[in-house]
Amino acid sequence: MVENGPTQVKRALFLDRDGVINDNGSFVHKIENFVFMPGIFGVCRQYQDMGHLIFVVTNQAGISHGYFTEDDFQTLTAWMVDQFAAHGVTITKVYHCPDYDPIMRKPAPGMILQAAREYGIDLARSTLIGDRDTDIEAGRAAGVGTLILVPQTNL
Repeated sequence: MVENGPTQVKRALFLDRDGVINDNGSFVHKIENFVFMPGIFGVCRQYQDMGHLIFVVTNQAGISHGYFTEDDFQTLTAWMVDQFAAHGVTITKVYHCPDYDPIMRKPAPGMILQAAREYGIDLARSTLIGDRDTDIEAGRAAGVGTLILVPQTNL
């Protein structure tokens, strides 16, 4: 196992939420509609065991569209993080950008760069998993070394 101690290089696994962590249904914001993608806990445990910190980077335009509230998002996010913890996975932080901020919102790299600054992440040795070209564009613009595009599905 690679330690992320003070003198060690920190690596990260960046995950989009909708379509990577959960089924990519329309503007999922309720616990009863949240379906975890098969294998997501195992993938995260593998990266965690290799010393990666795990971050979620998600736009969440449903907030700005008025489909759900920031409180709805925070409630669902806390539950999601608890579900990961119950499966032995620590989500270091969840970043989201509900507004059309040209610096933070994917495909811009802002959320990824913020995590790198806050946690001292070596982006070249990190991985991003997304289900849309905008996820991959954000990772590329941030300098993430490994970019994985998974097929979009709707259960």
